[in-house]
Amino acid sequence: MTTQHAINEIKGLIMDTVRKANSGHTGGALSSLDFAYLLYRDHLAYDPDDPEWLNRDRFVLSAGHESALLYSMLYLIGYLEMDDLLQFRQLGSRTAGHPEAHLTPGVEATTGPLGQGVAMAVGMAVAEEMLRARLGTEVVDHATYCLCSDGDLQEPVALGASSLAGHWRLGRLVMYYDCNQVQISGATSRVDSTAIDQVFKGFGWQVLDIDGHDHTAIEEAIAEGQAEVERPTLIIGHTIMAHGAATMEGSADTHGAPLPPEEIAATKTKLGLDPGKFFHLSPETLADIQSRQKELRQLVGEWQRRVKELGKGKEFRERWEAFFGPAQLDTVSWPEFEPGAGVATRKAFGKVLEAVAEVVPNLVGGSADLEPSNNTAGFAKAYGDFSATHRSGRSLSYGVREFPMGAINNGIALHGGLRPFGATFLVFSDYERPSIRLRALQELPVLSVLTHDSIFVGEDGPTHQPTEHIMALRSIPNLLVFRPAEAIETQACMELILQQTNRPSALLLTRQGVPVFPVELHSVVLEGVVRGGYILKDPDDPPQVTIFATGSEISLAMAASELLHDLSVRIVSLPCWELFFEQPEAYRRGILADDGSLRISLEAGVTQGWGQFIGLNGLSIGVDRFGASAPGKELGAKVGLTPEQVADRIQRTLDTMKRG
Repeated sequence: MTTQHAINEIKGLIMDTVRKANSGHTGGALSSLDFAYLLYRDHLAYDPDDPEWLNRDRFVLSAGHESALLYSMLYLIGYLEMDDLLQFRQLGSRTAGHPEAHLTPGVEATTGPLGQGVAMAVGMAVAEEMLRARLGTEVVDHATYCLCSDGDLQEPVALGASSLAGHWRLGRLVMYYDCNQVQISGATSRVDSTAIDQVFKGFGWQVLDIDGHDHTAIEEAIAEGQAEVERPTLIIGHTIMAHGAATMEGSADTHGAPLPPEEIAATKTKLGLDPGKFFHLSPETLADIQSRQKELRQLVGEWQRRVKELGKGKEFRERWEAFFGPAQLDTVSWPEFEPGAGVATRKAFGKVLEAVAEVVPNLVGGSADLEPSNNTAGFAKAYGDFSATHRSGRSLSYGVREFPMGAINNGIALHGGLRPFGATFLVFSDYERPSIRLRALQELPVLSVLTHDSIFVGEDGPTHQPTEHIMALRSIPNLLVFRPAEAIETQACMELILQQTNRPSALLLTRQGVPVFPVELHSVVLEGVVRGGYILKDPDDPPQVTIFATGSEISLAMAASELLHDLSVRIVSLPCWELFFEQPEAYRRGILADDGSLRISLEAGVTQGWGQFIGLNGLSIGVDRFGASAPGKELGAKVGLTPEQVADRIQRTLDTMKRG
């Protein structure tokens, strides 16, 4: 049996898979198949018995719409069953419409939103370099492969990540560009004339230009990419959409739809297949692609023996546990903060970050060109930048690339062994948001540090003053959004964040100073933050007013309550809504019970969403407008967020209720 006949049989399998589901993408899968088949058959290092083997080569299908191609490969190597292909795109199956890493064995990254797979592959290559520098080539020494499409390279996130890949000289990254020049709406010439080869050469990549259906050229290009260890490699494979189709070859109509039954039958006949057979693969095709599996098992066995031998040494065992075990925080020397001092939570975070980094060696990350503002500069200075000449650096200097930063961090987390974070201003979480959403979907414990969290940013004006962003982040499922009130809450939030294993976090921090809680409150705070919300101030008498607040507005609530000296005021701090609503009902009822008090929400952002705390008759104080360019205190007065204004509004509301 020839290689071409094996590939033709897989084309039949792909066409049948998409046709049975009556949904999916056929054309790109057929145009990319030659490369994917040869990569899996002849080059990819994997464990036939364990998709999670640490030192496997990573393969990221950034063109996630070609999922039928990936699932066919995973079936061929033994990770999936035929029933999985038969259930393509059906409820409860392991073969979702676009690949999902936490769902399907052998899927390295959840892709579909184009461009992010490229960035996640860059992150995996970064992680490989970092871990190889720390654990040695005997433990970590693998390649990262990525398959991308025309659409991927139209997304700026892919280009931003690729620029960093060239800058960091990620020589073990090989990307294949399936250049079929067709997308859903038609020919790419309608929308793009970029000289991709020149762009990537400018990024510092090795660029190889080949016929993507020429098997010899593909094999030679992969080998050349493997041999080039100083630069990442882009293989531009010029291909034909729906390659091999009987009458629809090259058609955009094949991109996002199954082929018609008559086209499938005619194509099978053209390819030398039996049109009456469906989901058919000959034993020879399976044997061909699995021809290296004995050799691969030997490779894995040798690796396991090396690691077992290394594990006899105490130093290696401790290092391994530090990278692949839970974070050990019991030895952290937490920074001290003077009670009552005005400390911005971003500055408190910087000190906490430096403290935990000393005992959590796999904590890596950086800032999108905002190190001084995000207070990550101390971390960067202490541990150095990751670079082409300093692979053991832990600081990732991302430049002005929020979205690539977020997606690369997702790739680092997907690789395993490292705990990544990325920092920027909260208002720029809009730029990072698609990657935050995708990490929540993939259950990745990645941290976004988001400083300058309200209009109190001040003079930079409404372009830099977040208003809707806090609530927008809270709307993402499986994302923990922390907004600490002051330094001690910030520490407690970081402790919780570092204990997460399958949930990402966003840590929202102030630019302006806020008073540090008195010592007598510290134990209450540390216990309360774990629950996501707690009573910070409880009056001796039944409360007449209950204020629910977060972040810097806790100190505002405290100051306002002092002005309401004739009233009994309860203050509830809610640093993490998501954790609070996961508490037992009895605990939540104790915080939210209708005790007859006036319920008030206080947060320097949009008021939408606070009704679940204050009910229909409560008072919501916030910022349902854009800010303005002015010093923070002046702007606070403009929008009604001074202690006097808050106290006055509460008093007037109570007076109105009495009259009513």
